[in-house]
Amino acid sequence: MDFKRIGVLTSGGDAPGMNAAIRSVVRTGIHYGLEVFGIKYGYEGLLKGVMIKMDARSVANIIQRGGSILGTSRTPEFKTKEGRKKGYEILKKNNIDVLVVIGGEGSFAGARELEIEHKVKIVCIPGTIDNDISGTDYTIGFDTAVNTAIDAVDKIRDTAMSLERVFLIEVMGRNSGFIAAEVGLACGAESILVPESGCDSKNLVEIIRESEKKGKKCSIIVVAEGDESGGAFRVAEILKKELNLDPRVTVLGHIQRGGSPTARDRILASRLGYEAVNGILHGQTGAMVGIINGKIVFTPILESCNKKKSLDLNLLKIAEILAK
Repeated sequence: MDFKRIGVLTSGGDAPGMNAAIRSVVRTGIHYGLEVFGIKYGYEGLLKGVMIKMDARSVANIIQRGGSILGTSRTPEFKTKEGRKKGYEILKKNNIDVLVVIGGEGSFAGARELEIEHKVKIVCIPGTIDNDISGTDYTIGFDTAVNTAIDAVDKIRDTAMSLERVFLIEVMGRNSGFIAAEVGLACGAESILVPESGCDSKNLVEIIRESEKKGKKCSIIVVAEGDESGGAFRVAEILKKELNLDPRVTVLGHIQRGGSPTARDRILASRLGYEAVNGILHGQTGAMVGIINGKIVFTPILESCNKKKSLDLNLLKIAEILAK
C-alpha cells in the first residue's frame, strides 16, 4: 500500500508499556521509510491539531517509563459526529494516511466511528490495565498492574497477620475482574469478588466464618471496584453487620496505572507496535493487533469493541481451594 505518513496517539486511561508501544511504532515506521507523527493528548490533541514529527531519537530512553510521553485524555467532543469530522479534517490537512490508536475499549469505539464515517485507515493497539479487550490474550499494562497490586497486597498481609484482622483490598476493574482474579490467586486471598462471578455477600460471610472455625486469624479479600456488591467499603459494612467485624479497607486506585512496565509488558508492547506497522504496510487496517496463544492476530475493530472478553472463572475456584 502507498502509505507515507502515519499518526500515533494514546487515548483513555494510561497504562505501563504505552511508551514502549510508541517507541516501537515510531522506529518500525522509520525503518520502513514512513514519516511518523505523534499526536499529543489523545483525541483532544487531534482536535486541536497538536502533533509533532518524531524521529528515532525522540523515543530514546522511554521503554522503561510508565505513562505516555504523548499524553492522553478522555474527550467528550470526539464522541460527537461534529468532533470526529473535525478530527478527520485535521488528519487530511496534515496528510496523515493511517492513524494508530493505543488505548482501550472506549478509544477503539471512537476510532471505529471515525473509520465508518470518514473512511480513515486505522490500526488499534490494546493498551489498558483492565485486560478486557477481545482479540488478545493480554493487553499492554495488565501485567504491570497485577504485579504492582501483588506487591501492595503482600505488604498488607503482613499487617493483617499482625493485627489479626480482615482486610479488603479494592483493585481496579470497573466492568471486569481480570486484575482481581490474578492478584487474588497470586496472593492467596481467602475470597475474590469480581463482576463476572455472581458471588454475593452471603457467600463471603460463610467463607469467613469457615476460616475462623479453622483457626485463621486474618483474611485477605480482593474486590474488583465494579463488583456487584458495591465495592470494598460496602462489603466492609456488610461484614461489620453480619459478623461484628471491624475490617480494614485499602483502595489501591491509580497506583496500579503507574510505574516502570514489567518485562512482559515491554516485550508485548514492542511486538504489537512492530506488527501494527507491518499490518499497515500490508493493508491490514480497520483492525486491532493482538496476540492469542503466542500468535499475532488482527481482529476487526468492531469485534474488539463489541465482543465481551470472558474471565476464566476457574481461577476463582483454584484460589478458593488453595486458600482453605
